Amino acid sequence: MQIAIDEDFAAQTAQYRHELVVHCYRMLGSVHEAEDLVQETMLRAWRAKDRYDENLASVRTWLYKIATNACLTALEGKARRPLPSGLGGPSDDPHMPLVPSFEVPWLQPFPDARFAEAYADPATRLVRRGSLRLALIAAMQLLPPKQRAVLVLRDVLEFSAAEVAGLLDTSTASVNSALQRARAGLSGATVTEDEVAEPDDAAVRDTVDRYIRAFEAADVDALVSLLTDDAVLEMPPVPLWYLGKADYERFMARIFAIRGNDWKQVRTSANAQPAVAAYCRSDDGTYRLHTLQVLTVTPAGIAGNVVFQDPQVFAAFELPATIE
Repeated sequence: MQIAIDEDFAAQTAQYRHELVVHCYRMLGSVHEAEDLVQETMLRAWRAKDRYDENLASVRTWLYKIATNACLTALEGKARRPLPSGLGGPSDDPHMPLVPSFEVPWLQPFPDARFAEAYADPATRLVRRGSLRLALIAAMQLLPPKQRAVLVLRDVLEFSAAEVAGLLDTSTASVNSALQRARAGLSGATVTEDEVAEPDDAAVRDTVDRYIRAFEAADVDALVSLLTDDAVLEMPPVPLWYLGKADYERFMARIFAIRGNDWKQVRTSANAQPAVAAYCRSDDGTYRLHTLQVLTVTPAGIAGNVVFQDPQVFAAFELPATIE
């Protein structure tokens, strides 16, 4: 049986658009590239709609096949998307020039609001949120694309090995082998269950509230008191990162000395983690968007802060350029 054209086709495929964007983001590490690939997926599906047979696969499975193979094609010959901590050791000089490196295809965060659109069922969202953690997405970028695809399709989306073999036009044995290698490749990644705390968890909200108060007051001591001893601060597109309270403190003191001590922060969330948009007061009295900060909050404190200063990231989160 073939899909009816026009309205019927649009209705049957549109319901999967949001979750396909999440899928492509896991593969690519970029929100805007994921959106482009989903648009391409829908176009390919439209062109092939007369060849679709519901006896062979559901519409959802068919779309995942198209989207996954589009991602694999897009990844051919492309460099992985890293965070600064994935490119080398930490800096111990808080006064290093903050020179952005735009030639690096940096990993981008994913807005939680978009994730909620993808999975209307709360139980499904809860199960799959952990697979969107920023540290895990960064670690997955180290895997070869096909291993990455198998890992996502099997462990996140829970397709069977036979289904994945059909999606990737390969054998079940090849899928099982790729999954084993992918899991081994992630075994050394510094991703723990402690990092999965929900942004709305009471303890997490309290920590983020204290962080916001300290940042808005440019209170370096209060900020540092919230950190774990081995807290990581990184700030793409600047290819620098800092490890530990001492260097974090010295760097933040420098930033407040440069940018002033009058800030506002707007709470949001990204990659199933709490996040804040930081606005710095300008000469005209408004507060101008400075950075999006994605926090890793553990029971011991804030273990990481990835600070994004990228117009594409700001656009993906629909952040206003200024606030009063």
